[in-house]
Amino acid sequence: MKEWPPPLPPLLLLLLLSLSSADDTLSPDTPLADGNSTLVSASGVFELGFFSPGNSRNRYLGLWYKNIGVQTIVWVANREDPIADRTGLLKIGGGDGNLILSNQSSYVFWSTNTSSAGGGAAAKPVAQLLDTGNFVLKADAGDSDGFLWQSFDYPTDTLLPGMKLGWDFRRGLDRALTTWKSPDDPSAGDYTFKVDPHGSPQVFIRDRSAIEYRNGPWNGVQFSGEPEMQPNSVFAFHFINDDDEMYYMYQVTDNSVVSRFVMNQSMIQRYVWFDSRVQWSLYWSMPRDQCDYYGECGHFGVCNSNDSPICECLQGFEPKDLSAWNMRDASGGCVRTTDLDCTSDGFLRMSKVKLPDTANSTVNATMSLEECRESCLKNCSCTAYSSSNISEGDSGCIIWPDELMDIRQYVDGGQDLYVRLAASDLQAGGEDESKNKQVMVIIVISIASGLLLLGSGGFCIWNRMRKRSRGNIRSGLRLVSFDSVTALGPTQGHFSEENSREKELQLPVYDISTIVAATENFSASNKIGEGGFGTVYKGELEEGHTVAVKRLSKYSLQGLDEFKNEVMLIAKLQHVNLVRLLGCCIHGEERMLIYEYMRNKSLNTIIFDKTRSPQLTWPKRFNIIIGIARGLLYLHQDSRFRIIHRDLKASNILLDEELNPKISDFGLARIFGGDQTDAYTKKVVGTYGYMSPEYAMDGIFSVKSDVFSFGVLVLEIVSGKKNRGIYSTEPQLNLLGHAWRLWKEGNLMELIDGSMSLCNVSEALRCMQVGLLCVQERAEERPHMSTVILMLGSASAMLPQPKQPGYCSDRSTTDTEWSSSCTANDVTVTIVEGR
Repeated sequence: MKEWPPPLPPLLLLLLLSLSSADDTLSPDTPLADGNSTLVSASGVFELGFFSPGNSRNRYLGLWYKNIGVQTIVWVANREDPIADRTGLLKIGGGDGNLILSNQSSYVFWSTNTSSAGGGAAAKPVAQLLDTGNFVLKADAGDSDGFLWQSFDYPTDTLLPGMKLGWDFRRGLDRALTTWKSPDDPSAGDYTFKVDPHGSPQVFIRDRSAIEYRNGPWNGVQFSGEPEMQPNSVFAFHFINDDDEMYYMYQVTDNSVVSRFVMNQSMIQRYVWFDSRVQWSLYWSMPRDQCDYYGECGHFGVCNSNDSPICECLQGFEPKDLSAWNMRDASGGCVRTTDLDCTSDGFLRMSKVKLPDTANSTVNATMSLEECRESCLKNCSCTAYSSSNISEGDSGCIIWPDELMDIRQYVDGGQDLYVRLAASDLQAGGEDESKNKQVMVIIVISIASGLLLLGSGGFCIWNRMRKRSRGNIRSGLRLVSFDSVTALGPTQGHFSEENSREKELQLPVYDISTIVAATENFSASNKIGEGGFGTVYKGELEEGHTVAVKRLSKYSLQGLDEFKNEVMLIAKLQHVNLVRLLGCCIHGEERMLIYEYMRNKSLNTIIFDKTRSPQLTWPKRFNIIIGIARGLLYLHQDSRFRIIHRDLKASNILLDEELNPKISDFGLARIFGGDQTDAYTKKVVGTYGYMSPEYAMDGIFSVKSDVFSFGVLVLEIVSGKKNRGIYSTEPQLNLLGHAWRLWKEGNLMELIDGSMSLCNVSEALRCMQVGLLCVQERAEERPHMSTVILMLGSASAMLPQPKQPGYCSDRSTTDTEWSSSCTANDVTVTIVEGR
């Protein structure tokens, strides 16, 4: 017969039960000590304890996911006041029931201070970590409703499902996200994401006080600047605005999905965790492109990322500074062509737009759209109106009393905006006060436009011919072709041809005489660069604008059709980290591209020059790395096309006046279709030292080919050394091999460029580890650029260990040549090229 063990004594049983149920709970009798234990939520979703970020030795009290292998910090208590040693202790104070974080010297680093929030003292307080990730302080263990304090009210850089982003007016509480200062320092950085309660509420990304991004007002369904924010089977979105609170919140309706919303560097990003890939995957991010940056097209300008150029003035408006506008600097905005008279004005309806900045607008939720229109007409200062709620038809009213800023045009999404115009500026498609008046205006404008077109057309032809003649006479220069011997043909009589090309290319087409005059007949003194595809000259246009003219070599195999395709491709790419194409010139065999001028030229002219490299401080270098990464992410994921650059290298990274990076030279770029992941070519083109093994050996290229090139660039930027260099201690190794050996020995710090007087070592080490991950031999093991940006910018992201890179070993042969042997997948190819 089976014997049962004797029952446990009641006191021991009670003690065991209390211990087993206290894993998620802190009481006055059970403080939490650093190194001793952690709190784990009831279902094991979240964990709270002490940690050290990155390579820092400081200790912080924080919250992270329990069962995700990559430690991801979602909340930090003492972010502004770290503990220097491991004597931290979290306890509930006996006097007022507050949570107190102190050390062995009883110095208080952080506390909840519930009395200032109206919570008051508690008789039997407990703190509990919930499965939502909310760490709460309760009056007693049985209190499941009201909290004396909760971590959800004090977010750091992460918004979890169920958290509120915004205002609690009763307590004067502003819940906002703030970036970490660095991967090793969770204290508040420069960027914030917070709700602005003025006018119709919006959420802004700010760099300190400067606005970087605005998501538009909530329209009952979504923020008007985030058309992809549609409720679905995974996410539900809410915005509450009443007398007590104003906040945004999201819920994850699928319990199998783990997601977080992060303020990361200057971007807001939503990530989803995939167990199968053991990594966070970027689901969505803002700003997505150049049109998302605040005020890109100025007052009364409209930004459309599908157009080139991306900015245009509203109907009835013209550029305030036409010269700057033609150079694609639209920040000055637009001005009215006809003043309003407040009696005969009408409205132009714009559909599918992001509504303008509503900070100074007035909102009336009870009005109909027609009542809103009448109210705007009666107010002479009203410049536009729109409905405030589109969830059940158009209802509510937003009225703008001043200039309209930050309008964006969408293909899908957005909503209707009614812009006030003078009667003479209304055309077909606009809404006027009466049908008869609209018809009359259309007829009058049509007749006047026809007459004006005839007159202006003749004037333009005469004026262009006059300018050409004057330009040739003034310069007195003989126009030369590629070989500087053969004279070019006459430049007159090509107006109609250039005009048709301008329409075809959707880009300004310059005549040859303008370019010759701008570059002083391609003077050697104006030469600023040279490569396999041609020479680059500095030029000065008549308006005083400085440009860079890339004159393609006559030996280039690129035909006219290929050149046009390249021009149209570059013209449609608009991103702050891509060089801006201003126009082109086609004349006979001449092919020229006109770019914005970069005062600091290319990265290689500084980073590899020991006399100039010290000006690239570590913050500048890190900014360059991040900028290149964002530009690549735009090409791979966020642009209209999926684009593989194929020739990413230091000489193709241009630096503006502030040393911000811009990716250039898209002569080798390839467009991928929506489902295409890689491609094959028999003609391998690019630059050895930056080419991935699978591309150099087998002609296979993909986004991972660009990732490899990016990894090489990162290591070059941090070290100040060329990949295809010689190392006295290891003559058989290039930079990748040298870095790999140092990594295996644990001496990667030795690779950091010694010309930098000050360097954030932990940040530099993180960059180099990311660089090594990007140059791994197998393409499938390299991260995507979205993951790269996360790893570079998030101190809480645990980086995987890199595997051996697919590097090339170099050896010096003679004074006039390099011999490079590249090994990948057991195939060896030897290339000899001139130094």
